This record gives sequence, C-alpha cells and structure tokens, in this order.
Amino acid sequence: MKILLHTCCGPCSIYPTMRLTADGHEFSMLYFNPNIHPYKEFKRRLNTLREYASLKKYKLIVDKSYPLEECVRGMLEEQTVRCAYCYRVRMEAAALFAKENNFDAFSTTLLVSPYQKHDLIKEIAEAAAEKMGIPFYYEDYRIGYQEGVDISKTLEMYRQPYCGCVFSERDRYEKQHHSK
Repeated sequence: MKILLHTCCGPCSIYPTMRLTADGHEFSMLYFNPNIHPYKEFKRRLNTLREYASLKKYKLIVDKSYPLEECVRGMLEEQTVRCAYCYRVRMEAAALFAKENNFDAFSTTLLVSPYQKHDLIKEIAEAAAEKMGIPFYYEDYRIGYQEGVDISKTLEMYRQPYCGCVFSERDRYEKQHHSK
C-alpha cells in the first residue's frame, strides 16, 4: 500500500515509519503543521525531521505555510477542545494531498503519542477520509512510543517539550512555574 504519513516531528515519526516499513508499505511523509508556535519551534521541528528523513532516505514533502492568525482563530473558535481544530486542519490537508497525489491511504504520526487525544485524532481522521474519499490507515502506534523515544535520544534528536500550539506551550511552562 502507498501511504501518505502526516508527520508532526522527527521523534514521533520513528516508530510509525519502522512499522510501515516492516509491514511492507511504501510511504512518504508530509510535514504540515501550521499549529506549531512560535515560528522558531516550527523550523526546529522541521529541521530535525529533515535530518531524520535524510538519514533514513525517506521521502519527505514539506508544506511551509504558516497561517498564524487563521490557526489561532480556529483554535479559539473551536466548539469542543482546541486540539480538535489542529487535528482537523492537518488531517483534512493530509487526506486531500493523499487523494490528489494518488496515495492509497493516509495516516499520522500523532497516533504514537500517549499525550495526544488518540480517540479524537482517529475520529477526525476518519471524518477527513470520508470527506475526501480516501481511506485512513489506522494503527495504534502508542505501543512503540518508548522505543521511538529511546532511538531519538540515541540519535540526539531535538525533542520538543510541548505539543506545538502557543496554548500548549503556555500550559507546559505555566504548570512548571506553579509547581515550584
């Protein structure tokens, strides 16, 4: 199967790409993450992913668009949880790109993190698949999370300390500040 793998960062791509390779799938990674703030963080995650993709000789497609105002507005206006906006914008973009570029399905590295809202990601990706008319390839990659962490540390990869959006950055450091 030819799969488009939406990829949030280098460390999170390790286990999913290992699984897809082991299962005999052909895949390309898509970096589309307009939710990551600030811009320096966006670039740092992209550069780490580029280094890993180059090391492993993986195909990497990069969308450098950075619609800051649109993204923040979308998160603030989200009716459920702000993460739903981030998941939806990325899964719909991945599904559309996969459909337009003759992939058999799409998936996401977001499914590897035990810190993400796994069921919500799956639900939103399945809705994007239906909307765009292309299958969503689901696999619960969380089983390999620690293995990916260990490999990323061995490779001395940059590991981000928060999810990506400006709100998660605030929440991450605000919690640390209050715990002192």
